[in-house]
Amino acid sequence: MINKLGFDQDALVQQFAQASAQQGEALRQGVRDATLQALQGRELTRKNIKAVLTSVTEAATQGAAANPLGADAVEPLLAQAFDGMDSALRQAVEANRRALQQLVTQGLDLQAGPLKKAVDDLEKLEDTFFASVSKAIEGTAGQALQSPWSHVLDAVKVKGTGTGADATATVQQLTAQTQAALRDSRRIGLKASQALLDSYSALASGVLIGMSEALGAAAPAAAPAAAAKKAPRKAP
Repeated sequence: MINKLGFDQDALVQQFAQASAQQGEALRQGVRDATLQALQGRELTRKNIKAVLTSVTEAATQGAAANPLGADAVEPLLAQAFDGMDSALRQAVEANRRALQQLVTQGLDLQAGPLKKAVDDLEKLEDTFFASVSKAIEGTAGQALQSPWSHVLDAVKVKGTGTGADATATVQQLTAQTQAALRDSRRIGLKASQALLDSYSALASGVLIGMSEALGAAAPAAAPAAAAKKAPRKAP
């Protein structure tokens, strides 16, 4: 059943409920795809990202709770769920980077209205990630899964997420680009500036959709090339 956020929640629940310990990568990919499907259906605002992360976490937790492996054995599966969301968020960060870069290139200041908020949201995205997952766990994880989830989150907090690292690098890059633009006095008029600012979230969402569609189209095309490389050479 496709839920209101745009991904098949029941399918994700079943995937976790039936997964074996050896199916971690399939779970990670399933969570990544579900998260991206949900993100593609809405503007990339902090509110929407929180809603998606909460819903995906709830589905994975509900399925893991029904898995016959038991609470102790599902911790690696929960870790894959977190990694899947991290992978999807990294793509969302890249979509934001491309959208913001377009606007900065046209002369917008990162300190202008919605752009400042967008940068602030990027800087807080890792915290938003942890907070959303933690809140979802409180609502759906029974006592048996509280400990496995805590272990997963504690381990990730020590090393940090790919999302956090990418977001930090993005903000640093865009800040440097803005400073260079200001030195070059590349600015645009107030009316044009406001029009671009108003479309920022939709622009970032559109970039994410384009990125995902391109990745999906490129995957099958790579197979023949890989097969060609493995083909034995003919004797001269």
